[in-house]
Amino acid sequence: MSQTPSPAPAPAAAADTIAFIGGGNMAASLIGGLVAAGHPAASIRVSEPDADRAAALQARFGLVIATDNAAAVGGADIIVLATKPQQVADAIRGLALSVDATLISICAGVRIASLRALIGTGGWSGAIVRAMPNTPALFGAGITGLHASEGAAPRARMQAETVLKAAGQVCWVDTEQLMDAVTAVSGSGPAYFFLLTEAMAEAGVALGLTPADAKALALQTFIGAAKMAEGTGTDVATLRAQVTSKGGTTQAALESLEAAGFRRILGDALQAADRRGAQLGDELAATI
Repeated sequence: MSQTPSPAPAPAAAADTIAFIGGGNMAASLIGGLVAAGHPAASIRVSEPDADRAAALQARFGLVIATDNAAAVGGADIIVLATKPQQVADAIRGLALSVDATLISICAGVRIASLRALIGTGGWSGAIVRAMPNTPALFGAGITGLHASEGAAPRARMQAETVLKAAGQVCWVDTEQLMDAVTAVSGSGPAYFFLLTEAMAEAGVALGLTPADAKALALQTFIGAAKMAEGTGTDVATLRAQVTSKGGTTQAALESLEAAGFRRILGDALQAADRRGAQLGDELAATI
């Protein structure tokens, strides 16, 4: 009796080649997360003009340092644009991308239309994904807002998630305009936390605590509260109510904050950040 040979095992899918334009702290955090998750360093390229920084990245991760941006993106499946917004035009104008390469931009305020206009067509028909990570990504604890260009294939969205989940969580928004809101809430958000921690520590010192004790109490309280909110999964408004005893010290503090317009002040701050994000997009678009 003849036996049908077992089919040969399918070859493992090759890892996407990822090219980073810019090798700063955020790029390094994403690269570190990707390598830690098993993405081969040999499939990661970086174009970084600072020779010392480029050498440090190569030594740390064993990745490929490209001679320039054009060499980095040639044949790459994913391009991560990680420059400052003011450097975007010089970094990508006229670059030749692979026909279906996915471009991921982590540049605040830079719009999809501006990115596509700078690169041009040249046969490229890939998707653009705008991404706004925040600095806790440096510790693998970030969150990134994402928005994909119209008609982006599921593959492009998966590629973007693979790259950005290397540094934390991701959140997709439906319209590009909402990326300015993402920037206001989470992109700039760590600075609000640092300011509030600073202010609480200063207030603690005014109440008689040593600066070291006041700082430790304020900082660890925020860290613990964040872990509590994440770990319990309970709505933060409910948690706030649970720790606010009627007639107690917490109620007195919260009533003082509400009377001073705390919610309005924070709302105004986020509105200002949202407007500035839109202005950055307008400023770049006007130069193209």
